[in-house]
Amino acid sequence: MVVKVSMNGDKCRSKALKIAVSLVGVESASLKGDDKCQIEIVGVDVDPVKLTSRLRKGVGHTELLSVAEKKEEKKEEKKEDPKPPVVVAAPSVWPYNQSYVVYEHDPYGYDQCHQQPGCSIM
Repeated sequence: MVVKVSMNGDKCRSKALKIAVSLVGVESASLKGDDKCQIEIVGVDVDPVKLTSRLRKGVGHTELLSVAEKKEEKKEEKKEDPKPPVVVAAPSVWPYNQSYVVYEHDPYGYDQCHQQPGCSIM
């Protein structure tokens, strides 16, 4: 949005910019025009009525010139064949303090389970 403010000097300009930036949703504010009497405000969900009333109280006469939504430029991207994501397997590390179980397959149908201790020192 663009707001015209009657500003006499640099002190009024800086005060007007501080007021404009202090509102919720304002991303940037910049001076515009030949005599630097216009302020261009860029932001999301900025209330123009609240902005003009605060500038009128703080600086002086304020006039709302234009309010418009920012047009987003969409770049056309070339669609390429999507590459499958690369999956990296985590290394299998057995904790040093856990015992593990070894299963031996018996051809007659009886599976045997042997437990081995986790640490041979103790």
